[in-house]
Amino acid sequence: MADALLTVKEVTSGYGDVQVLWGIDLEVPQGGIVSIVGSNGAGKTTLLRTISGLVAATGGQVSFAGQDITGAASDVVLHSGIAQVPEGRRLFKGLSVRDNLMLGAYLRTDSKADIERDLEFVYSIFPILMERFKQDATTLSGGEQQMCAIARAIMSRPKLMMIDELSLGLAPRAVERLSEALLEINRNGISILLVEQDILTAFELAEYAFVVETGRVTISGKTDDLADNADIRRAYMGM
Repeated sequence: MADALLTVKEVTSGYGDVQVLWGIDLEVPQGGIVSIVGSNGAGKTTLLRTISGLVAATGGQVSFAGQDITGAASDVVLHSGIAQVPEGRRLFKGLSVRDNLMLGAYLRTDSKADIERDLEFVYSIFPILMERFKQDATTLSGGEQQMCAIARAIMSRPKLMMIDELSLGLAPRAVERLSEALLEINRNGISILLVEQDILTAFELAEYAFVVETGRVTISGKTDDLADNADIRRAYMGM
């Protein structure tokens, strides 16, 4: 891809003696939305965790904004401009919505006014969070918790936001609302790498997609083309 923001080249990783990724190649263009699709256990989450420094790469290279971040610690990766929204949201119980959001800004060294402006931005994207800013974030509905997790990631002012399973366990209306929000966030300059089991949602949001099976990219391309691929339609769309 031209103007790649993130480049993953021949990356391998895993957990102890268990290898999960086997030479992954992937790119995310500056300003783009890219999806990673595949079944449970395919290695999608491990890939995100490897990019973000939570799992050590055992081979290959991860480059971001022209810098080699292979093997960098997770806080270094976050500071470089990559924020991850983990599967299951992982909000902090006992902390308010606002406190959860402010934790997303804990590494920032810019002014309080800049942070407050970003807080106002996420409230404009997700007004319900402003209405419930004092509420324990873990008592929100599933869709609202996902909004809070995405907003928390935005508070780190990332160049790239990685989202692990946007629609998991959510009602269709909530997924639709979140999808609209991601498009708005992307229009405001944040590139997005989306892991999603719901291939229809993934293809609707992303222009480009990578299909991962057993730790390998088996096919990639523009989502319009992949949606017409007979193997993908049979395997993931039941057609």
